[in-house]
Amino acid sequence: MDVTTTQVGIVGGGPAGLMLSHLLALRGIDSVVVDHRSRLDIERTVRAGILEADSVRLLTETGVSERVLSEGDQHHGIYLAFGGESHHVDFRELVGASVCLYPQTEVFIDLANAREAAGADVRFGVSDTTVHDITGTSPSIRYTDPDGTPREVRCRYLVGADGSHSMCRHQIPAQHIRQYRKEYPFAWFGILCEAPKSAPELIYSHSERGFALISQRTETMQRMYFQCDPDENVDDWSDDRIWSELRARVEPNGHELVEGPVTDKAVLRFRSNVVEPMRYGSLLLAGDAAHTVPPTGAKGLNLALADVRILADVLQKALAEGDDDVLDEYSQRALDRVWRSQHFSYWMTSMLHRLPDTDAFSLRRQVAELRSVVRSKAGSTFLAEGYTGWPST
Repeated sequence: MDVTTTQVGIVGGGPAGLMLSHLLALRGIDSVVVDHRSRLDIERTVRAGILEADSVRLLTETGVSERVLSEGDQHHGIYLAFGGESHHVDFRELVGASVCLYPQTEVFIDLANAREAAGADVRFGVSDTTVHDITGTSPSIRYTDPDGTPREVRCRYLVGADGSHSMCRHQIPAQHIRQYRKEYPFAWFGILCEAPKSAPELIYSHSERGFALISQRTETMQRMYFQCDPDENVDDWSDDRIWSELRARVEPNGHELVEGPVTDKAVLRFRSNVVEPMRYGSLLLAGDAAHTVPPTGAKGLNLALADVRILADVLQKALAEGDDDVLDEYSQRALDRVWRSQHFSYWMTSMLHRLPDTDAFSLRRQVAELRSVVRSKAGSTFLAEGYTGWPST
């Protein structure tokens, strides 16, 4: 078996794993990244992307991307549409910050290009990945490379950045972690369509039929969602039916949709999950491997980047001091932001979505809550602070 030795082994070559590899390299720390997906497969995965200001700074100040500044679309607020009217929540005016619409796919491409240009050891398209000796001082990753050769990566520390179905997380004995889970009784029916923008910024629309989100992708390609049953069959939805449903949820609140051919459609289930602690022995979890949030608050990618920013610092300290106890600092620092993001995402989700058993009273109460947010500077500021992100710790 071919064996490679490195300081940090990373399972998962998405944005979290690649950004961690990049940040470690800036600190003079070697790493190897493995992922079962090919680079092309990851690039073809359609993901939304609202970046907080700190995430944009991380990409630009560490030399990953200038494209985010030239091609990203700065959004200074969002529209809250409900009760037959629409209100613009101006983040710049409220908290002096904004967000950037820049798809996660583009973040991945920037990171993959940066790692390739640096000659980093990133191995896509592997199979049969397993991790071993995660409580010891020499954990390892074993896998089969694309030509069928078995290989092993031995490291000092191991990071699981392998997504919400994390193989790494499942290697931790249940008695050594706690998982806090919540299943939501609805999902999002998401579409990608060929059309100009319907609005300059995102529209969050509450209606008696359920929630809808009108987002953007490019000048000619848009992303839109509406609340649906988790078991909804996408094949039951023609373009005409999709547009009829979106219009019914958005246009009564003052926004007219620009329609076009639907090029992709999928059902996105809603789950919240948090793992505590985010470390077991020499294994550390980052991004969706450690936590997932509903997409309503646009926190997923930003949380992953915040995780690895902290993790790079902690790993540098642990390697320099030769002290594994330093690793406990990672969970302590990261989980504060994780739970704030869970709260914000839950609040946005529960305020805007219709539950299956919602009655007329509950719908009227939701509208009253939304009016309280937009009519109160304190309420609007709370939303703006949460949406644009809190200062890094």
